[in-house]
Amino acid sequence: MEHLSLSESEWRKRLTPEQFHVLREAGTERAFAGIYNDNKADGIYACAACELDLFDSADKYDSGSGWPSFTQPIAADHVVDHSDTSHGMTRTETRCARCDSHLGHVFPDGPPPTGLRYCMNSISLDFHPREG
Repeated sequence: MEHLSLSESEWRKRLTPEQFHVLREAGTERAFAGIYNDNKADGIYACAACELDLFDSADKYDSGSGWPSFTQPIAADHVVDHSDTSHGMTRTETRCARCDSHLGHVFPDGPPPTGLRYCMNSISLDFHPREG
């Protein structure tokens, strides 16, 4: 996969200030504030910064956390996980493999079959309804 690398000023032109804060500065939107938390439509969730397909709605579930949650990415090589020790805790940060944008965090408390909860910021995602 080709990596997308833009300067800070190019990212600022491409993204809203809120998107820039979350995607490029690893910010977090407020719980229950994102537009996709309650989305039940069938489709694909892509990176809001580069449009790489990240998650399928078939893997989305209501975790009660206030953020869209998925059991797995659409393809293992579409996301990259990093250790995050900010805010006085150790978590696993999830980033887009193409553009290195912050998406959210993954936790080992999800449902079967993976036992994972990819807890993503809505503002990091674009939703594309499945055609057909």
